[in-house]
Amino acid sequence: MRATLALLLLLASAHAAHRGKAYVREKVCQEYRMLGKENFRTLTIIANSRKYSNGTFEEIGHLVREIVSLAETCCADGAHPSCYDAGSSALSVKSCSADSPFPAHPGTAECCTHEGLERKLCLAALRHPPQPLPRYLQPSDQELCQAFREDPQEFADRYLYEYASSYSEAPLPVLLGSTRTFLSMVSTCCISPAPTACFLKEKLQRKTLSLLTLTSNRACSRFSAYGKDKTTFSYLASLAQKVPTASFEDLFPLAENAAEVFSQCCDSVVEDCMQKKLSEHTAKACATLSARDRRFADCCKGKNLIENYFCILALPPAPAPKLPEAPEPTNVELCDKEGHLQATRQVLPRSLFELARRHPSLPDAVLAKLYDASEKIRGECCSAKDPSACLDSKRQWVGAELPPVLETASQLCGQYTKLYFLDFKKRLRDSLAQMFPEASAALLEQLLEQRASFASTCCSPDAPPLLCASKV
Repeated sequence: MRATLALLLLLASAHAAHRGKAYVREKVCQEYRMLGKENFRTLTIIANSRKYSNGTFEEIGHLVREIVSLAETCCADGAHPSCYDAGSSALSVKSCSADSPFPAHPGTAECCTHEGLERKLCLAALRHPPQPLPRYLQPSDQELCQAFREDPQEFADRYLYEYASSYSEAPLPVLLGSTRTFLSMVSTCCISPAPTACFLKEKLQRKTLSLLTLTSNRACSRFSAYGKDKTTFSYLASLAQKVPTASFEDLFPLAENAAEVFSQCCDSVVEDCMQKKLSEHTAKACATLSARDRRFADCCKGKNLIENYFCILALPPAPAPKLPEAPEPTNVELCDKEGHLQATRQVLPRSLFELARRHPSLPDAVLAKLYDASEKIRGECCSAKDPSACLDSKRQWVGAELPPVLETASQLCGQYTKLYFLDFKKRLRDSLAQMFPEASAALLEQLLEQRASFASTCCSPDAPPLLCASKV
């Protein structure tokens, strides 16, 4: 996809100080000429809406106009070679002014202590964290057409901004494809003699791409927050809760494969990377687990692997089977000094896998905290003078402190997923009153709202990892 490669060059050029300023200008101008002003402008809206996902539409608009104007002026035939460098320097000065119209970022002040190219590179590296949950709500077909007819350019710009900032972690090729086909659908169906039938047909054709945008944004948000190893564990725990009868040996390779897909494709500009590799992963998961679980097998019946993957993601946890007590890892296994890296790397995931399959309602946020705490304990104790004594003392503390936390979180999320929200809050209020009979009405209300907020945000499979980590 030529447009994708163009945007890659536009973004990467800001980080490529070693290539030289002239190279940056030449590459930007090459892509500007190849794409034309309107395509270049579209890509600039998407790029900066992703980058500054908390920026307002007006702030993004100011930035886009400056960038496009810079390219238009400095890439024209006969423009002075220093035009681009001087213009980008002026842009960085405006970014550092007290009344800057560009998106605010807490790191701007630090960047503005630098000068010249160093300042520009620093500003280019700034990025807002992704939105905890996508905020884009698609209007009705009638509302879409009304806004489109009133001002097609304004409609397209605002849609690109809202969609790209909401799904800022989706891979760039996926986001480009999704926005392009949506705008094509609107422009086609709003002038169609039968708009309802047109929208229905187009939406069916866009279904796979829409699901891919949603699922890849969710997966890449988690990968960005967790990193590869923790993503592997998170995916493993999710599979263990959906198919608790499957073995660690069945699930761990699938979790590793999923994390590898995300590591390769979340930042890739290869047009079909995510769709191709996620489809291959889904085929592997279906081949491994369909015989283990009827619900899983039902998800795998479809011919469209992306839709199958979405179905698998949406599966609720299965009831916990009757399992023997899980063996705890020994101190020697936790602090293997013999260089058995592969075995050692699987000790904690295996232990927490056993925990997840026995507690199907435990949310990802709690399991992720346990993973972090376990890694911290192992790091501290395995470097201590007496690792076994250290691990034994931590084991006693965890044995006393952990069960109530697991019980509370499991009960909270278990009830939340089974009850209507008002019934859930009523039962939670009664439960808290029994737990804290001496508490004031104000304190009980505070506890109620705190736990209800956690449940409504963090008990679902697509819970935002960073937000829920703070709520835990």
